[in-house]
Amino acid sequence: MHIAHETARAIAALLHFAAIGVVDDVFKIDAVMRWRPYAQNLVRAHPPMAIGQVAVMGRRQRQAVLGFVEHHKVIARAVHFGETDAHGAIIGHPTRQKSHNAGMPRSSQLLHPARTYPEPLPAATVLLLRDGPDGLEVLMTRRAMTASFAPGAYVFPGGGIDAADAQAHAMARHRPGQDARRLTQAIAAIRESFEELGLLLARHADGRWADANDIAALDRKAPAEAFAPQCQARGLTLAADAVFWLAHWVTDRDLPRRFDVPFLVARMPEGQHPVADEKEQFEPLWVRPADALARHAAGQFFIIFPTIRTLERLQRFARVEDVLAACQNEQPLFTSCPRAGLLAGREERYMEHEPAFGELALTCPDGQIVHALDWQTEHPVALLKNVQRLTAPNPGVMTGPGTNSYLVGDPESGYAVIDPGPADEDHLEKLWRAAGGNIRFIICTHSHPDHSPGAAPLQALCVGHGHRPPVLGLASAPTARAHSAFTPDRDLEDGERLVLGSGANTHTLRVIHTPGHAANHLCLVLEEDGLLISGDHILNGSTTVIDPPDGHMDDYLRSLDALLAACEQDQVAFILPAHGYVLGNLWNEPYDARACIQHLKAHRLRREAKILQVMQAHPQGTLDDWVKLAYDDVPERLWPVATRSLMAHVERIRQLA
Repeated sequence: MHIAHETARAIAALLHFAAIGVVDDVFKIDAVMRWRPYAQNLVRAHPPMAIGQVAVMGRRQRQAVLGFVEHHKVIARAVHFGETDAHGAIIGHPTRQKSHNAGMPRSSQLLHPARTYPEPLPAATVLLLRDGPDGLEVLMTRRAMTASFAPGAYVFPGGGIDAADAQAHAMARHRPGQDARRLTQAIAAIRESFEELGLLLARHADGRWADANDIAALDRKAPAEAFAPQCQARGLTLAADAVFWLAHWVTDRDLPRRFDVPFLVARMPEGQHPVADEKEQFEPLWVRPADALARHAAGQFFIIFPTIRTLERLQRFARVEDVLAACQNEQPLFTSCPRAGLLAGREERYMEHEPAFGELALTCPDGQIVHALDWQTEHPVALLKNVQRLTAPNPGVMTGPGTNSYLVGDPESGYAVIDPGPADEDHLEKLWRAAGGNIRFIICTHSHPDHSPGAAPLQALCVGHGHRPPVLGLASAPTARAHSAFTPDRDLEDGERLVLGSGANTHTLRVIHTPGHAANHLCLVLEEDGLLISGDHILNGSTTVIDPPDGHMDDYLRSLDALLAACEQDQVAFILPAHGYVLGNLWNEPYDARACIQHLKAHRLRREAKILQVMQAHPQGTLDDWVKLAYDDVPERLWPVATRSLMAHVERIRQLA
């Protein structure tokens, strides 16, 4: 990518006069909002500003640079401003340099070679609904056994978008909030349902729906460009305004044919009856979503993953009116491009909100189906080339599948062990062997008994082989329970960086103090790869317990804000929790790390609002009284644990009052 030489010279000249800066590269945001590096001669256009050189600027010149950069939508991504000493040397550690695409781990650390996958083709499908005697029903039909995509599957009518669909806008009625793209998709769905099932979502000028005579007068086999003109000649207007957006699916990356498909919904017009074309579609039938799912589970009704998940969502509605009311804001109820992994040797697919999705996005970003999701306590699981996870054999209500111990680094740089877990001799031996004995740091995110007791014996194991890595973390506070007492060799400072390796083989862990779950809790950002190692502050599959006095809800929420800021600063896309799979998604995709944190904070605040309502309704109640009402959506067996977090919320509510 290139820009005009005079622009390059102008940027380089401006950079030359700013406050201290180390120049690594210059980036521009292109049309698809991805970071693209310019050729290195951009910063070499002015010789003093070659890669890695130091320049000195005044405050006004720095402001000029930033103004120029903003005006031209150019980002000096790795110009690191900092303080200088009397001799012009940089004081302190500069902001990290990240030369690969932001929001992604380094390509050199990905487990699998990059692969290309087909671009999805635009298509549209429509769920035609009616109110049956036993509740909501949806029209489904069986695809031909010779179909190139999902042969023999029961589906909703639909197909590819034709250029003619976009040219038929003047012959369709639409809602004010239905933009041109959505209108085209609705027209395509109307056309496909007519061609495949002889159903016509079109009205006469007086508002009457098309009837059997209208349908019989039209040619179902005519080319796509003839569809709307036929309707117009019959005095019919396409009822795109009656078609609403329910969901948005993009076919999985691993499949050879992919589609970008809005799943639309509409009420079945009265007086019409489906008649399959017996070419693409067969055996149309009305079925309740729950019955379709039950028949599929029994092996009697073949449906594919997007259909299953859509029916699961649809079965929550009692009537057609309820579905249409939920779709009034012109946005889908959910969006998904699923990913697949291996569980017990079988392919399983997951949507973005499901626990395993983030791990598959991190380990197989291009959709390879190779990552095993079975919990592993015998051997480390590679998440990147420089990040491994070994789960301790301590599963339970509080620990889920077990405590995740992480190994960060490589044989050349040495390793940091994060959260060695309980003092389990076999687990610690496996960690030591996975690191080849080359452990440089032992870090505890906090001192709870499923995280820190293994630190001292792991250090002793290293000492027995002639090397003593420091145990790092934060000392337990006086508020900690006796079983959580912990004294590291050295307390880690907030913002401190622990560096393994050098040059391109560097792995930098930045410390973030995150009190809340425990007073001595900290998290770590692996800067070069945009990963957040979250300890117990953020979990996958449950919310962490806040247990006063060592746990503090206000601190916990403030720490979430600090982690969100770190994600923004470092474009962190994935979270590695101490319990459960990796969380997140590719940067700016649904359920990326920022979205996970925002969702978690919103969940906590919704719970707090519910607790406040319960307290106001029952001012003389006890914690035992309140937990039954405030946590009525939680299994009763977990109420004793929930009471601890309830206490933390009550303390915060009273402080705020």
